[in-house]
Amino acid sequence: MAKLRILLCCAAGMSTSLLVTKMEQAAKQQGIDAEIWAVPESQVEDQLPVDVVLLGPQVRFALKSVKSKVGDIPVAVIDMRDYGTMNGPKVLKTALDIINGK
Repeated sequence: MAKLRILLCCAAGMSTSLLVTKMEQAAKQQGIDAEIWAVPESQVEDQLPVDVVLLGPQVRFALKSVKSKVGDIPVAVIDMRDYGTMNGPKVLKTALDIINGK
């Protein structure tokens, strides 16, 4: 299986870095080869191609805009509770479910 590319999108790219770390740890524990990183919403187009784009709850207003920028790539908003608790395993599962069409 190819390396999964999971892009997190937030307001400035800062608050999401802790979540990226927790998602990377969860992926490693599960033996999943994944590249996970975060950028501000304005830089999404520069990061393509990716397997999925996850938006932080604070930029949910940009969902339509991001979808129009990335074409057929799936885009979703991270659950506010999972984001607030920095639940890396849960957000990783969300990304995997989207990639696998669940």
